[in-house]
Amino acid sequence: HVQLVESGGGLVQPGGSLRLSCAASGFTFSMYAMWWFRQAPGKERELVATITSAGGVTNYADSVKGRFTISRDNAKNTVYLQMNSLKPEDTAVYYCNVIITIPYWGQGTQVTVSS
Repeated sequence: HVQLVESGGGLVQPGGSLRLSCAASGFTFSMYAMWWFRQAPGKERELVATITSAGGVTNYADSVKGRFTISRDNAKNTVYLQMNSLKPEDTAVYYCNVIITIPYWGQGTQVTVSS
């Protein structure tokens, strides 16, 4: 069965960096585009970044463009989100996602940006 397990979240000061990972299993990872979403308290879940199956094309929300980088290692069945220059408004639970007929979600990892 499809499993997505996020890790790498934590508490970081404004201006700091974190690298999130999402380990995937139960499907042929290299065949599917992957997404990172986030959900802040009291807000709707929003798309942060996407990457195509081979990693050749990436897209970002305007709010993170130039600060976040999505990447993947198909040999390790893992997608990453490098987050630099973090701001308090980046505080949220971050989820990875894959759509295989239906969407699958991980459990999420909390990112808190605060001094």
